[in-house]
Amino acid sequence: MRVMVIVKASTSSEAGELPSAELLEAMGKYNKELVKAGVMKSGDGLKPSSQGLRVRFRGSERIVTNGPFAETSELIAGYWLWDVASMEEAVDWVKRCPNPMKEESDIEIRPFFEMADFAESDPDGKVAAHEDELRAEVAMSESTLVPYLFFSGRCAEAIAFYEKTLGATIAMLMRFSESPDGVPEGMLQKGFEDKVMHATVHIGKLTLMCSDGCDDKSAFDGFRLALSLPSEGDCSRVFDSLAQGGTIDMPLTPTFWSPLYGMVTDQFGVGWMVMVPGEQS
Repeated sequence: MRVMVIVKASTSSEAGELPSAELLEAMGKYNKELVKAGVMKSGDGLKPSSQGLRVRFRGSERIVTNGPFAETSELIAGYWLWDVASMEEAVDWVKRCPNPMKEESDIEIRPFFEMADFAESDPDGKVAAHEDELRAEVAMSESTLVPYLFFSGRCAEAIAFYEKTLGATIAMLMRFSESPDGVPEGMLQKGFEDKVMHATVHIGKLTLMCSDGCDDKSAFDGFRLALSLPSEGDCSRVFDSLAQGGTIDMPLTPTFWSPLYGMVTDQFGVGWMVMVPGEQS
């Protein structure tokens, strides 16, 4: 079951007093235990109500009131979203929490409504289906899509090339020989034992994942990476760098959508579209 665990505000939290270093450390350890147990899904502290607003609904009116708000006992200073088996489990976890305030304080546990609670009002399941669609839409809006390239044994060479030509930085790199689980027998082509099993590389705002793969049979086909640069000088410099040892598929030229645009396949077989963004209409 999902519950919201609410840290009620206190005189010190409403005064904007920040927690001590000791409390921050204790809370950090507690949150780590929650995450490790699979209980905590999210959580944050809130600034005092003096920095907040309220909107009152009165018929068609919407009346906005600036904080602070007087009834401290009704305000909240922070929250967690937990996934627990029962309210009893939630209580057990709350009892282990460090006191979040300098003075006496309260933490409130409130279960979320689930669609099953509304079955009587939704006999045909239309509302439940709509909620499922919305949850899926939210999940996709928060998802990330990252290109994953297989370099057929030339991954380390390619990364070094992109470091030099594009200013790439390596966030992580692991070779097959470094795998904590080992590699199944017969999976790798002979000589691939020290090849790159997985790497994460940043090029500007792009995150790129890459590997050597298990053999030298991979080939790039049917896609290109689009790289936008702020000026024509930068565009020409990067285009020329990528073309070293590669093939120019379309020379840099002005187009109706870009002041300068070209296509090049680098020496590793990766296709690029290099451009200066056009003006937004």
